[in-house]
Amino acid sequence: MAVLPHFTTLGSGPTVLMLHDADGGHLTFAPQVETLASAGYRAVAWDMPGYGHSAPIEPYNFKGLAESCLALVDALQAERVTLVGHGMGAMVALEAAVRRPAVVQRLVLCAGGPALDAQAQGDWATPRLDALQALQDAGGSMEQLAQTLVPRYIGTGALPEGVRLAVHALSQVYGGSYRRALQALSTFDRGAAELVRLHVPVLLVSGEGDRCTPPDALQALAQVLPDARHVSLPHVGHWPQLEDPEGFDGALLDFLASQRVLH
Repeated sequence: MAVLPHFTTLGSGPTVLMLHDADGGHLTFAPQVETLASAGYRAVAWDMPGYGHSAPIEPYNFKGLAESCLALVDALQAERVTLVGHGMGAMVALEAAVRRPAVVQRLVLCAGGPALDAQAQGDWATPRLDALQALQDAGGSMEQLAQTLVPRYIGTGALPEGVRLAVHALSQVYGGSYRRALQALSTFDRGAAELVRLHVPVLLVSGEGDRCTPPDALQALAQVLPDARHVSLPHVGHWPQLEDPEGFDGALLDFLASQRVLH
């Protein structure tokens, strides 16, 4: 049985569960927790296994992460939920939806989702793993890593407060968990044949300047999913929800309002 992960929650109403990227914890959805709660939703943001106060899992793979996510869904006692995934969290959301489509009302995939091909692996995971190894060899801290990495992947119009929050969230990640998460990224193996059977509404949000998951990748995914729409936010990099919270929240709330989720 999956161990229940740590999570934060605010508000009441239809449940929106937010799944963060490898680069941070529940704090990377802090603005959305406030916005969603104010708009009449129960906003939930987890700490992925191995992050924050959530116990690690073994083996560290998408099956285990999805099972942990679904255990949390069951514990929340929501009839159906919206899963909002950022980066690696988007892959976890897809895996959970494939495994238990009956409990997933809709999906929001932000700056992530497609399986990593060789090019994407080189652009996303490899530089982070190399930076982590160099830092550990030099006896550095995750805070130093965050201050180095985050500025590389933001857009030209990123909100300074959002960038600071992204840096802070990554600085709180355990080095060992970060390595395992990055190594797991390339093992996501849900292809078009399975994703095309996901008959749930999907919103894909990309940052126009995201070099980790470029807009073209999410646009291609939108062509595979039966009911998907794609929004690209200008002057934004890999953290759309933090770099442009107003634009991201507007797209999210419009999507959710198109059909209120059961709870």
